[in-house]
Amino acid sequence: MFWQQLVNGLTVGSTYSLIALGYTLIFGVLGIINMAHGQIFIFGSLVGLVLMTSMQMPLGVALIASIVISALLGLLLEYAALRPLRKKNVPHLASLISTIGFATLVEEAMHKFFGADSRAFPQSFGDKAFDLGILQIRSVDLVILGISLVLMFVLHFWIQKTKMGKAIRATAENTDTANILGINTNMVIIVTVMLASALGGVAGILIGMAYSALIPTMGMTLGFKGLAVLILGGVGSIPGAMVCGVLLGIIEVFTVAYGDSSYRDAVAFGLIIVILLLKPEGLFGRKA
Repeated sequence: MFWQQLVNGLTVGSTYSLIALGYTLIFGVLGIINMAHGQIFIFGSLVGLVLMTSMQMPLGVALIASIVISALLGLLLEYAALRPLRKKNVPHLASLISTIGFATLVEEAMHKFFGADSRAFPQSFGDKAFDLGILQIRSVDLVILGISLVLMFVLHFWIQKTKMGKAIRATAENTDTANILGINTNMVIIVTVMLASALGGVAGILIGMAYSALIPTMGMTLGFKGLAVLILGGVGSIPGAMVCGVLLGIIEVFTVAYGDSSYRDAVAFGLIIVILLLKPEGLFGRKA
């Protein structure tokens, strides 16, 4: 029972990590919380799900469609809601409110195109399970874990070692200095927002696989989970987002298994209160 719940927690937590990475990237570069993140990647995921259910497209095509649609919505967010305010040098609160407005528009669009009811996710990999003695692990769990872990480590390597990754880090450190050094910060911001949204698109499809359904309104709940991970790990910390996303997933699953399922969504915010009291900068954050 323990090991089975641990695997379930790792599966769910890995998707939380991908969501939190999107928040972390945008906050690191722009210094704002993107409140439209959840709605953006759920919209992209629903497009992928419709392709699978209505047009009989394979999972790979649905995943690519979710990534592309989510990234394009991120690009629209940048041009419509973020860049105009950034040019006017307004307070960050204005950008935060702007992303909330964009989130509302995207959610209304989801209701228009997909309705308000949940949409079942096809069992692409069947219910095949591998018996490892102390636990049984579904093939779909292996796929979710595999995709999540590969993406997290590829992102970490890309940020640390590539030219664009270094440009993102330089822009996050100081935008004015990055401009002086010849870095096209506008392009860096576009790449960052699109990459963050694309990671969310992957997470949305994986969540649909884990829960066998997607609901248009679940973007807000999942977005709050990502924010919780952002605070737990330390605002702007990529390793913190990776580790604490998995940690939150494990704690949630054990809470449901050995406690009351009604407390599942409250776990994240309970952890936030504890962390803010004991270590306000987050588990992996640095003191200002």
